[in-house]
Amino acid sequence: MRIGLFTDTYPPFINGVSTSVLMLKQGLEALGHKVYVVTVNNESFSYKEEDGVFKIPSIPIGIMDFRQSGIYPLKALKVIKRWHLDVIHTHTEFSIGTFARLISKQFNIPLVHTYHTMYEEYIYYITKGYFSSASKKLVEYLTLFLCDKTIDELIVPTKKAKSLFKEKYKVKRDVHVIPTGIDTSRFHKENINKSDLVKLRHDLGLSYNDFIVLYVGRIAKEKSIDFLINNFEHVLKKIPKAKMVIVGDGPDMKDLMDLSQKKNLSKNIIFTGRVMWEDVPKYYALSDVFTTASTTETQGLTVIEAMGASKVVVAIDDDSFKNVITDKKDGLLFTDDKTYVNLIYEMYKNKDKRRQIQKEARKTADKYSPVNYASQVASIYNKVLNKDTNVFKKTFHDIRNAFEKSGDKK
Repeated sequence: MRIGLFTDTYPPFINGVSTSVLMLKQGLEALGHKVYVVTVNNESFSYKEEDGVFKIPSIPIGIMDFRQSGIYPLKALKVIKRWHLDVIHTHTEFSIGTFARLISKQFNIPLVHTYHTMYEEYIYYITKGYFSSASKKLVEYLTLFLCDKTIDELIVPTKKAKSLFKEKYKVKRDVHVIPTGIDTSRFHKENINKSDLVKLRHDLGLSYNDFIVLYVGRIAKEKSIDFLINNFEHVLKKIPKAKMVIVGDGPDMKDLMDLSQKKNLSKNIIFTGRVMWEDVPKYYALSDVFTTASTTETQGLTVIEAMGASKVVVAIDDDSFKNVITDKKDGLLFTDDKTYVNLIYEMYKNKDKRRQIQKEARKTADKYSPVNYASQVASIYNKVLNKDTNVFKKTFHDIRNAFEKSGDKK
């Protein structure tokens, strides 16, 4: 098949959606498909095409790190037309996603969509707390229009996201749950250069005796990083040598740094800022425990990355993480502040238990291979292509019957 992946974010930009699209591209190519990616360019006036990735000029829109491309860029249209796509797969509802829907209709190409983001959790970036109820209703309307009325098939990464559509939004269509794939081999500890870890530890000012608690991801309100910081002072009372490393960037960076300073934790909590995509595995390798308190994830790919790095994940008891983690076997789930602190302390004290969970964590993570992910998605592509074929056959059958009934049979 010739497949077009349309996304508003793609590496080197780091987030869950960009990782998902990259893994899908690699998995589909490993299966022998021809894959093209359409995404935004960080430059406002230039197009760029390289290795099957076509970048369209865009501008920042002032909401998080999102960028807006033109709705119908004619130069891009000419390039995409040459690809002779069999299937379009969108990974965004807006900007590039809108362009993809127009192309799908114009050239009669089936459109599959993956819903990655629980938008109701992000409304405050626009409303700043005002008109919350009305805004959520508007988000519901737009989501139903863009993820139900304008597509052929819908994919979500977790049962939590499926429940949103089936139980809350009451959609009648099929909703396919396909967890995003991860190339866990890049996080395997044996694939990390030890001299790089020595240098990184030195650069961060960490000693070999430090017990390192890690967070990787977007630094924003919905990630509940303030929970991790507020509870770290209690972790320190139990583990004086504990250090917390927060990897990533985002709109709440300054506020969270101020919070750690206010709590006199500046010497114990290290903010790295944005790091290069290829350097992220080193931070996992350096850590002892990975933590997250976010309840807004659709899947939580950083959890799988940490497990692939053979790290104990201490995550909030949320449906997004329960789909991946079996509590007390390959990770740990908490429901409140006290349990969170106690679980980290237990992993510090009980090294045998920690090693056992680390071993099981890697086994679990390695199930999420890009090829397995791509195989499941390709089955949805085949479904829409066969659906179109069946529609053609039915139309041809109806036309033939009409001729037969009119006596114009040959």
